[in-house]
Amino acid sequence: MSKTWTLAELAAATQTQIQGQANKLIHAVASIEHAQAQELSYIRDRKYVHLLPTSKAGALILTADLAAHYQGDALISTNPYLTYARVVTLFNPMVRPAAGIHPSAVIAEDVELGEGVHIGAHAVLEAGVRVGAETVIGAGCVLGTKVKLGAHSLLYPKVVLYSDTEIGDRALIHSGAVIGADGFGFVPEAAGWYKIPQVGNVVIGDDVEIGANTCIDRAAMGSTRIGNGVKLDNHIHLAHNVQIGDHTVIAGCTGIAGSARIGSHCQISGMCSIAGHLTIADRVIITGTSFVINSITEPGVYSSGVTVEEHSLWRKNAVRFRQLDQMARRLAKLEKQLAELQKNKD
Repeated sequence: MSKTWTLAELAAATQTQIQGQANKLIHAVASIEHAQAQELSYIRDRKYVHLLPTSKAGALILTADLAAHYQGDALISTNPYLTYARVVTLFNPMVRPAAGIHPSAVIAEDVELGEGVHIGAHAVLEAGVRVGAETVIGAGCVLGTKVKLGAHSLLYPKVVLYSDTEIGDRALIHSGAVIGADGFGFVPEAAGWYKIPQVGNVVIGDDVEIGANTCIDRAAMGSTRIGNGVKLDNHIHLAHNVQIGDHTVIAGCTGIAGSARIGSHCQISGMCSIAGHLTIADRVIITGTSFVINSITEPGVYSSGVTVEEHSLWRKNAVRFRQLDQMARRLAKLEKQLAELQKNKD
């Protein structure tokens, strides 16, 4: 059973101000539509202000502006969404398994383990692996030769780290992630395709989270590099020699082709495709399903693609799209003729 907190304790833990009863007991966090008398909820902006009069929550997390229109108990925050996240963490602390090695785990003789490491059932740690203190390696994980995994990290079951992969401290890697598989490198020859050996590795910084079934390929030469604080969603593919700057976040089903360089503090939405060998500047936001084929040199928000529409209309627009070049040429010609007529008239 999770701990019960008073509103005063939550305020102290989240560095927020109290409106109302400091000793109000809070047992859990819930959505504003469903929260009850001993539960806490939040409103992140004025778009949801209409929910204030009907909320049955014991307390709400609000901005000072919204709290002025609310008579109940509240935590006043400049960023209600962040405060909500911190409160949820308080009520749901991560429970790590006790230190120890399951009898079925297979561990090479020269593996180096820090203090307090947990290794789950049927995990495999090959020769030369080094694991930092207090790290958890879940059931069925495989760490190839010479893998380096930092302290206080968590690998959920069935994560695979290929040989020579290096990961910093406090990593969180979800099930099915594969890090360090071969990059997609082939040369055409008469008989078909000749495979280019991928002899680099993957280097990942501190405080990185990697989602389920995400794949990060090893470099053809050198290193595929993921910076500190990067957050990767599920089902992402990063090809060989991709570089991701610090604190960039990437949503699910995005693919980034080989040798692309993504800046720091970028936000890349879901189902984006980014071509290889291009550069994206720091603090770029790319909206969902965008296709990036040229470098982006300035911060800002970028989009591409066409939203869904009724099929018969889409077919008509598709035909018009194929005619754009011809129409543009005709328009330029007409503009030139118009300019000449205007000149003669003047």
